[in-house]
Amino acid sequence: MTTQRKSKSAKSSAGKSANSSAQLFPEQELRRIIDTVLRLAKSTGAEETEVHVDETADSLTRFANNAIHQNVAERGLNVSIRTVVDHRTARATTNRIDEDSLRAAIEASLSLAHSQPKDPHLLPLPGKQLYRKINRFAKDTAALTPEDRARAVRQACNLAIENGQVAAGIFASGLQQSAMGNSRGLFAAYRETHAEFSITMQENPAASWAKANACSVSAFDSQKLAQRASEKAHLAVDAQELPPGRYTVILEPAAVLDLVGFLFYDFAATALEDKRSCLNDRMNKPLFGKNITIHDDAYHPLQLGAPFDGEGIPRERVLLVDRGIPKNLVYSRRSAKSSGKKPTGHGFALPNEYGEAPMNLVFSGGDSSLEKMIASTDRGLLVTRLWYIREVDPYEKVMTGMTRDGLFLVEEGKVTSAVRNFRFNQSILEMLRNVELQGPAVRATGEEAFEMVVPAMRVRDFHFSEVTKF
Repeated sequence: MTTQRKSKSAKSSAGKSANSSAQLFPEQELRRIIDTVLRLAKSTGAEETEVHVDETADSLTRFANNAIHQNVAERGLNVSIRTVVDHRTARATTNRIDEDSLRAAIEASLSLAHSQPKDPHLLPLPGKQLYRKINRFAKDTAALTPEDRARAVRQACNLAIENGQVAAGIFASGLQQSAMGNSRGLFAAYRETHAEFSITMQENPAASWAKANACSVSAFDSQKLAQRASEKAHLAVDAQELPPGRYTVILEPAAVLDLVGFLFYDFAATALEDKRSCLNDRMNKPLFGKNITIHDDAYHPLQLGAPFDGEGIPRERVLLVDRGIPKNLVYSRRSAKSSGKKPTGHGFALPNEYGEAPMNLVFSGGDSSLEKMIASTDRGLLVTRLWYIREVDPYEKVMTGMTRDGLFLVEEGKVTSAVRNFRFNQSILEMLRNVELQGPAVRATGEEAFEMVVPAMRVRDFHFSEVTKF
């Protein structure tokens, strides 16, 4: 249940000019809100109480047809309260932080809890935890202004105009923080910044795309991204049509991400217990190529995200795949107890039906650059990105989707022409057995999966089933 009420502080924050830089409440204010909820909950029938406070301050500059057409800023704060009574639990949310509103949310949570069936497997709330310190709050991103974003967009649009192209995309930046506490003394807090630049360059009838996302805006160069998209759009103008079939492909990191991103739920212990993972009956057996090693690592320098899960348990670095063999799963407190394991800090906030999942996948990668992959390929296809990906066979992890924004033919170590887009039907398991070369792992961002650390890959026998109409 969500109680949609806006506090005075939230109103004043949301009403700030889009021309001002974003700020967040100090951590002690979030702690004060949590302490207030816990104090108010003592006078109710709640046996245990858990509180999440999430605050965001996001800004966005959107452009199309070589001009900015939208600049917006938004700030929000939500308080989510979970109560436990007689082996029943429920959650209610409000965006008001006065005591009357917080008390109303507590009562709503309790009312919902009383209407739930008893859960004999519901665990007591965890107590105090120790957390590893990480710093993902970049001052350059926090200080970014609409004028800064506008200057970068203007340079990208000027490049498009000079090259007879049309640019569209976004430049976004923001800050967010979260804190949680419970009636057993647990308290955890985390804050981060994030910046993202995405651009599509169109040179009729062709287009190409580039995108980056990072904690610090200085981690990427928006003009280099625009230049890359512009060059590829020009190369893609006279696309030839090739027959469907199996090809050697060179997948850029965004294309790799949007495929392997569909694997993350399969490493959840709850998914295996429910028989909905592609790893059922395959753990500790060779499944991928020996050059595939995957960790879940919330502390990797290219990752974002809190060092604790939805119940406040510290996240652990977990080896998921070791040289092609699935070795470990991730566990929430509940799945760990039922499996006789230790929780790994990957549980979602309760109540939920999913259990847990690794949210910080990191592939080990290799030492082959994209240029080396192209130079060593006699004949293949260079894939910029994929889109509209859907699951066909969950157990074999067969996915279907299409190429987009730059598909190129590679012959005798050189990119020779653009190619009309294909639809693919491809098992991710098979794909990860057929990886011939990998580049260094980078923070990749796409459209179908959340950001992960993955390499570019050269893959043999990738299955394209038909030519698309664009």
